[in-house]
Parts: sequence; C-alpha cells; structure tokens
Amino acid sequence: MSVLDAFAKVCADVRPGGDTDRVDGLVPRVVAAPASLDEASAVMRTAAEHGLAVVPSGAGTKLDHGRPVERCEVLVTSRNLDRIIKHSPGDLTLHVEAGLTFEALHAAEADGWGQHLALAPPMDGTIGGAIATDFAGPGRLLHGSARDLLIGITVVRADGTVTRSGGKVVKNVAGYDLGKLYTGSLGTLGLIVDATFRMHPAARVVRVAATVKDPGRAVQAVLHSQVVPRALEIDRPAGSDETTVVVEAETETPDETSARLRDLLGGAPVTTPDWWNRLPEGEVLAEIRSLPARLPEVMDAAKGLPLRGSAGAGRLYTAPDDLEALREALKPTGARVVLMRAGRSVREAVDVWGPMPALPLMRRVKDQFDPDHRLSPGRFAEGV
Repeated sequence: MSVLDAFAKVCADVRPGGDTDRVDGLVPRVVAAPASLDEASAVMRTAAEHGLAVVPSGAGTKLDHGRPVERCEVLVTSRNLDRIIKHSPGDLTLHVEAGLTFEALHAAEADGWGQHLALAPPMDGTIGGAIATDFAGPGRLLHGSARDLLIGITVVRADGTVTRSGGKVVKNVAGYDLGKLYTGSLGTLGLIVDATFRMHPAARVVRVAATVKDPGRAVQAVLHSQVVPRALEIDRPAGSDETTVVVEAETETPDETSARLRDLLGGAPVTTPDWWNRLPEGEVLAEIRSLPARLPEVMDAAKGLPLRGSAGAGRLYTAPDDLEALREALKPTGARVVLMRAGRSVREAVDVWGPMPALPLMRRVKDQFDPDHRLSPGRFAEGV
C-alpha cells in the first residue's frame, strides 16, 4: 500500500501535494483535510507509523512565521473542521472547531448573539491559527489574547493521541492548563482540533483619535485615566514625526466617555481608521514587545521606521531593513524584537526569536510532546 493510500484509508479528503501547497519551498507528499476528531487522530497516527513530518495549517496565512521548517511530508489542513459546535449564552462560552474562520465567526456573532469573542487577529485566518501564533488584535489590551480567553482545548499529539485540557464552563479548573502551552506554539506540539472560549457581552464602543508629536504622553494619560480602554493603538508612517493615537473604549455612557477621551488626547471621534488592525506592509515584519512606559524610547530608537500596533499592550509592528540593527538600537529600552514574517532566505540568515532564556525548558517540552520531532520540525527557536 502506498503512503497516499494509507492516508486515504483513514481520511476522506486526501490528495497528493502540489506546488501551491509549498511550505517554505517544500512540497508535501500528502495533503490531508480531516473533517472530524477521529479522522484527525487517524491522520496523525498514520503519519507516525510512516515516520513522516507533519505541518498543521489553517487558512495558510501564517505559514511564513517562525524559522523555516526542515521537513514537510504531510500538510494537515483544518479547513473541514469549521463548525461552531456550541454557543452557550448563559455561560458566556463558545465551543468551535479550529478551522472556523474569523469571517464566519463574525457573521454568526452579528446574527443577534449579543456577545463576541474578543479575538480579532490581523490577517483574519482561523481560530486554530490565532491560537498557534498568539495573534489577538487591538482588544488584547482589555481582554488579553487566546491564552487568557481559552477555557478548554482539544489537541491531537504527534502519535495520534487525543488530549483535552480545561472544560466548557468559565469556572472549570480541571486538569493542567495546556491551552497556554499551545498558544504561540506554531504547530510544533500538536494539531489543534477545537477550542472553548470565554465570551464577552457586546457593548457600545466609542473611538477617539488624535495626531500627536508625543504619543508616549498621550498613551500614559489614557492608561492612568478613569477611562478603561479596550484598545489603544498607534500608527506612525515611515519617516514621519507625527503619530496617530486611537483609543477605543466600551461604555454605557458614550457621550461622557467620548468627552473624557477628547480632553485627554485633544482629538475627535472617528470611525474605524483604514490602518486599524492591519500590519505594516513589507516583505519583512517584526514585532517589538516592550513595556508601555518605554514607548517614547522605543519610538525614538526606531526613528524613521513605520510603527503600528497596540501601544497600551506593548506590542508594536514594524518593517525593518536591518533586524539586528533594530535589536541593537532597542537594547537599552529592554524591548524584545521577534521576526514575524519574512521569506525563507531571511529567516535562515537571522535569529528569528532573539534571546530565549526559557529555551532549555522548551526543549524538554518538545521532547515530551513530540519525541521524534516530526511536528513542524525546526520552526521554533533554535530548531525546536
């Protein structure tokens, strides 16, 4: 029996890989799209039996994140795992499959739910992709990322074993909190099949913007005010000395909150800016992680570069010409610079992650969850 036949025996949607399926230039031998937990488990088990490297994928929008994978024999896509399993309004929870797109989720939320999942990652993509890459969007400031919103998760490990963590209600505390471990793991620890999240009630939102020369003062003024912002975003175009600061707040008193924000920023109410929740353009994208209080120093060190992102949460994105030069310039600020997106040649030539004090622990976790190193091999720090 051929390898393709072995996969076709356990999964209905299987085909040979082609040029359009390339991951970091590698053409997979098999592309499998399981439609159930049983099929996903069987696909992973079959890959293990044949010693094949597996790369999980959702919408495929973030496969250029992390280091280039060293092998990709089986591409497992979650496109057929796209159901909303259960929305429990009374419990403020949502149980969904990993392949559900945010476009489909937002369409469902707009159909009278009165609640929303506070994740809105740039580039849209799927639920599983947002967990695997730890993208959250502007709402990260108030509601956190997937790490904070996950209540339960189902994952298939490299050998096909199904593991579950957490539960389906907000107060559930059973088991280890493996959801936090899988968040940001880039498909190196398992195939995410479904997840349960904490929901938040829909609320009236006000948004105020101002173009300022001192964004650090504006950001600190908002953070230390009586207003509780849901998002605090900035945008500074390349080569500009001026920065647009936009504050978004959930409130039951929109006129009062808007007036307070206008007083703080000297700005005016706005609709959604065209740059809102969009990453800077460019072949190379880097994320700067810093304390919000160090924003003036960070912006000065990155002078001339475009900067955009969640100033209140200390997550900014830029398109540097020289990643290592940017790291050196930011070293006095204590900021960390991670390469988020680039072509294979760039990701092979530079240190994607920068210093990783927890690397020995990460190696032990990888050895425990994927002892043969067949899941997205080499994608994480130092080839983990």
